[in-house]
Amino acid sequence: MMLKGKDSIKPEKVDTLIGADTTLDGNIESQGSIRVDGKVKGDIKVAGDLFVGDKAFIDGNIYASNVVFSGTLKGNIHIPGVLKLKSTAKVYGDLEVGSLVTDEGAILCGKCSMRESESPEKSSENEA
Repeated sequence: MMLKGKDSIKPEKVDTLIGADTTLDGNIESQGSIRVDGKVKGDIKVAGDLFVGDKAFIDGNIYASNVVFSGTLKGNIHIPGVLKLKSTAKVYGDLEVGSLVTDEGAILCGKCSMRESESPEKSSENEA
């Protein structure tokens, strides 16, 4: 998956909102995009993008296309796209991402591995 610039992650395209006063115990799966402002204990698997607010707490792993993260996570993140860690982000786990952007003040306690994106030149070489 190749991103088309900074504007490819659009918070206004959220399909599901987990509000600040909501606690969810269980896994979440969605074909759309989700915003989490509350607490989730379980894995989040999203085909679209995931937005995590600064008061949110997630105890589980995250699988999505792209993630904008401002809250606290105890778990791992696996995404082919962009992970944006905002200044209030606290991540206690490992990252496997296509690209990583962090604001000053973000905390990451874990390992980060970045996937090599396949350029059109490489894919045409593999086909030859």
